[in-house]
Amino acid sequence: MFRTFACAAALSLGIATAVPAFAADQVPPIAYKERVLANGMKVYSSIDRTTPNVTVQVWYGVGSKDDPQGRSGFAHLFEHMMFKATKDLPSESIDRFTEDVGGINNASTYDDFTNYYEVVPANHLERLLWVESQRLGSLVVDEATFKSERDVVKEELRQRVLASPYGRLFALYLPQASYTTHPYKRPGIGSIEELDAATIDDVRAFHAAYYRPDNAALIVVGNFDQKAFDAWVDKYMGPLRPPAEPLKRVTAVEPARTGPGVFTGYGPNVPLPAVAITWLGPKAADPDASALKVLDAILSSGKSARLYDALVYDQQISAQVLSSADLPEQPGMFAVGSIMASGHTIEEGEKALLAQVKRLRDAPPTAAELSEAKNELVAGKLRERETIDGRAFALGYALRTEGDAAQANKELAELQAVTAADVQRVAAKYLPDDRRMTIRYLAESDRPKGETATVAAAPVIASVKYTGPITELAPEGQRVAPPPLANPVSPVLPKPAEKTLANGLRVIVAQSTTLPLVTADLTVKTGAWADPDGLAGVAGMTAGMLTEGTKTRSAPEIAQQTEALGATLASGGGQESSSVTLNVMPGNLDAAMAIMADVAKNPAFAAEELERQRAQTLDGLSVAYQEPGQLASFAAGPTVFAGTAFGHVAGGTPASVARFATGDLVKLHAAYYRPDNAVLVLTGKITPAQGFALAEKTFGDWKKPATPTPAAPTITPSAKPRAIAIDLPGTGQAAVSVLKPGIARSDAAYYPGIVANTVLGGGYSARLNQEIRIKRGLSYGASSSLTPRRTTGLFRAAAQTKNESAPQVLDLILAEMKGLTATPPGAEELKARKSVLIGGFGRELETTEGLADILGNLALYGVPLSEMNAYTGKVEAVTGAQVQDFAAARLDPAAVSVIVAGDAKGFTEGLKARRPDLEVIPAADLDLDSPTLRKAAKAP
Repeated sequence: MFRTFACAAALSLGIATAVPAFAADQVPPIAYKERVLANGMKVYSSIDRTTPNVTVQVWYGVGSKDDPQGRSGFAHLFEHMMFKATKDLPSESIDRFTEDVGGINNASTYDDFTNYYEVVPANHLERLLWVESQRLGSLVVDEATFKSERDVVKEELRQRVLASPYGRLFALYLPQASYTTHPYKRPGIGSIEELDAATIDDVRAFHAAYYRPDNAALIVVGNFDQKAFDAWVDKYMGPLRPPAEPLKRVTAVEPARTGPGVFTGYGPNVPLPAVAITWLGPKAADPDASALKVLDAILSSGKSARLYDALVYDQQISAQVLSSADLPEQPGMFAVGSIMASGHTIEEGEKALLAQVKRLRDAPPTAAELSEAKNELVAGKLRERETIDGRAFALGYALRTEGDAAQANKELAELQAVTAADVQRVAAKYLPDDRRMTIRYLAESDRPKGETATVAAAPVIASVKYTGPITELAPEGQRVAPPPLANPVSPVLPKPAEKTLANGLRVIVAQSTTLPLVTADLTVKTGAWADPDGLAGVAGMTAGMLTEGTKTRSAPEIAQQTEALGATLASGGGQESSSVTLNVMPGNLDAAMAIMADVAKNPAFAAEELERQRAQTLDGLSVAYQEPGQLASFAAGPTVFAGTAFGHVAGGTPASVARFATGDLVKLHAAYYRPDNAVLVLTGKITPAQGFALAEKTFGDWKKPATPTPAAPTITPSAKPRAIAIDLPGTGQAAVSVLKPGIARSDAAYYPGIVANTVLGGGYSARLNQEIRIKRGLSYGASSSLTPRRTTGLFRAAAQTKNESAPQVLDLILAEMKGLTATPPGAEELKARKSVLIGGFGRELETTEGLADILGNLALYGVPLSEMNAYTGKVEAVTGAQVQDFAAARLDPAAVSVIVAGDAKGFTEGLKARRPDLEVIPAADLDLDSPTLRKAAKAP
């Protein structure tokens, strides 16, 4: 992970009355125990008897600010190395102890720390503690692993930074321009040149300097016995010894700015100019941090904040606005920014952003704004604590940024104590007009004639000489065996109840948590398949505009009223359904549900709001069309499902969006948004009786039309497979997709199908990622998906890689598909991949939104709700022969469509050798509304 710039869209306040801010004690504190081992390791533990799982996290006090000079990206590179071999564990074993038993593992690198985290069934806790002691105390750091992971990191850099239209702005230019001295100025992901300059001695020295028990914090949350846990920690972590050398710490101090500055950066494939303005800020532990967080929320949190209100909603000069209180362990920065709307300039954006900052310096926020900002921040903290890994993260983040895990609980009261005067004071103190740095970001084609790009040469720094101990993998017969498993903890699944209202609305309620949160999800059984010819995306626009005004509430009023309650309310559409989703604390559920029902039943579809949404959608598409992964995804439907109701881009195209009229939205809503075509699911801290009563109160008056609901179409693809290269000159990577029609959710082969897909490409240890990332370092990640739908779904295998490697990646995908058709998976592989599915399903059930999604999808596809309880057994029952049979019948690589989007000069020749039918379409000539995918030739 690397430093990102927080971004949030918002809508205006309108005239609002203050809603009292939530009391801090409405968010239950995280109860935990703390101790420090003799070797300096900090240990935090928190018991939760409601989960069958446990999360194990280790937070090291080393981040990208600690990268050696001339070796930017080192902390992040080493994050990758920590997943490889130890003295007693061969490479990739960590996945055997996590993913293969139904758990997950990952890590992230921030400026100040690197955190490693797993979620596994609770009976695996002792093994995970042993694994973590292994990679802290006896990691194997060898040349082959170093080079392989360095290649993976390069692909991650290409994907996240070089292939993304705004990757350079946020990952490179923003920190580079904002700091002059402190190492926060360096990109956390590093540079290819500095990564290439590193040697194995550099890596070993880095590990020895920072990966030590007195620089580590172990955090465990979940279902376990405290006494046994303490004994295991003493057994596995206690013997680790810290080195005699003191920890290296960054002592650089960023000097105060003496005046304003301007930085101009350029990038290829930048469709809209952007501007960011930064100021130096305090550290996370500073007393002013809470006031700056509230200020940040007032500017850009939710859909009723000032920046969106002024720049997007009112002036309509911005496609996207953002602000960020980036307050790390050492003094950080505050930033505001805008991606400009089409036809508007950086100068307009800078002027408007500075005007909003000046408003906060000149006058305090209103009582309503202050209360709303606090409610959103507190509700966000509550949602973070819905999962065991979220609670562990809160403790670790507070420890590593503020020096005290207890701040995770204290922060809520500190946010509530912020006054309007505090917000104005910190705006004046930290955001003066004469201390700003303006970062301008433009397309390379906008660079003044005669000006050449100046790329600073990577500093030439000699590698260190490492003379310390070197760990090697022990011979197989001499390795220490992992500890045994404990007895499993059986999950307790929620029990959904349902009834159908008199108007035909099906209501499902599942009480699932004692945490004060409720999710309400209304699913309408109509999606993009209902788009009329020539109006691709109109169903999605209809769904998206539900929250943009009703007959009695304006768009700003909907946003303000919802967010004042600390709720989130969102609407949107997909291929087969549309939805309105609410998440709120139970005390505000009645008021929030009234708004939710209003937007679903009574949307206004006002002409002026449609114009705003049209402009934002078109700007969004202009950005997406410059990103290879999104471009390849857009082309999937028109390629695989040509001639059917799925044969267009569900979100629309520039041409189709330009044709939308309010009458189109009104007509679609009248035809399909009706109670007998919808399902309402309520999950969380709510009883069935409460849920049914609330549904009747808010949706009982929804009238069912006398006419029957229009029938959904049967999707029967008949298009021939195609091979398409979309040429996007200058982009940093190619996105490779292999596509086939999929299956229906009702297909008897559904469970063999999802297991087969998980063997092929579902997870880090699946075959595609093993071959493409782990063995060859060709991609940051390779995967596949099988998306069942009502009659016909989609299969897609995908990876992004450097442009020249696209043909090789295509070969590897097809080879793995063929291999699955030829031989059934072995017993161990099959067991592991089933565990991935079962574990993921269980974790989704843990959140109110995840449970609502599962129940809503079962209802959408006419599957009995009892399937939720039957899921594990049906996955377990799939045999290797069934997997092979499914692959042979449905995943034959001889009849696939291939789409590759990227800089075609790097891969066209190789692709044509493999697919003589290859069609090369310049991105500028792409027409996703046309069966040929090409714009019609202009008449002479």
